[in-house]
Amino acid sequence: MDFKRLSYFLAVAEELHFGRASARLGIAQPPLSRQIAQFEREIGAALFDRSRSQIRLTQAGELLLERAREILERVDQTEREVMRIGQGVAGRLRIAFVGTATFGVLPNIIRAFRAAHPDIELALSAMNNAELRRALIQREIDIAVARPSIEDAEVKSETLVKEPLVLALPDSYANREQPFHLADFKNATFVLFPRRPRPSYADYVLDVCKVDGFVPALQVMAQDYLTAMSLVSVGVGISVVPASVSENQRPGIVYRKYEGHNPGTELSLNYRRDNRSPHLFGFLELARKIARASHSGPPV
Repeated sequence: MDFKRLSYFLAVAEELHFGRASARLGIAQPPLSRQIAQFEREIGAALFDRSRSQIRLTQAGELLLERAREILERVDQTEREVMRIGQGVAGRLRIAFVGTATFGVLPNIIRAFRAAHPDIELALSAMNNAELRRALIQREIDIAVARPSIEDAEVKSETLVKEPLVLALPDSYANREQPFHLADFKNATFVLFPRRPRPSYADYVLDVCKVDGFVPALQVMAQDYLTAMSLVSVGVGISVVPASVSENQRPGIVYRKYEGHNPGTELSLNYRRDNRSPHLFGFLELARKIARASHSGPPV
């Protein structure tokens, strides 16, 4: 069905007068009459009863009038929505992140983006790095907030924030005054995460330990960050975490800096190189601005 002719029909049906309808549409009456006649031939039904001095809608015309208003309103609404999405002021942005990203700068970015773009739906989910890479490559998400970055030819990565590593310790260490060294815990149980897949952040921590001259004698693998912190809180062992995690003060755990080799860790923004969405670029711009204004890490 031709939407232009449908709009012509609507004008004539509402005015019930070709002269007034042509004036309303800004076209001459003869072309309008021809367009309506062509429209009737196309749909195979007479829409107007022209047998009297005043034209009237046929039964088919009455039905079409009822539907035409709804059809044209939906078309107009769709055009507006598509335009808003194209302008980056409406639509949806899918963001996935590693568990440790839920502290520090990312929550501030999410809050600021929602405030600045209330009509853009943010679909948020937590994943490990392997899941982030798969979801990004398969276009299931728009942005992956990973630790560290995602290595793939189809993916562009940029550092969001760098922060030092800190120790997450059972609160029995709360009153210790002397400085902490990572090697002090070579005989302690290290709670590492995630369990799968490997290599992962767990292997990164083990590499840091090796530079300090030891491999943890005892290792407990947790599936994710939250499970690891729960194990630390009940005294199972210690963990090495990004400094931003210390913002999550929880019973049973104290966070402490340590002296010695501390390469820190990077939180990165990752997205497909072929993603040209204005929503993506708007988020990236805001994320960079907030990250620049943030500190490298919280005091512990």
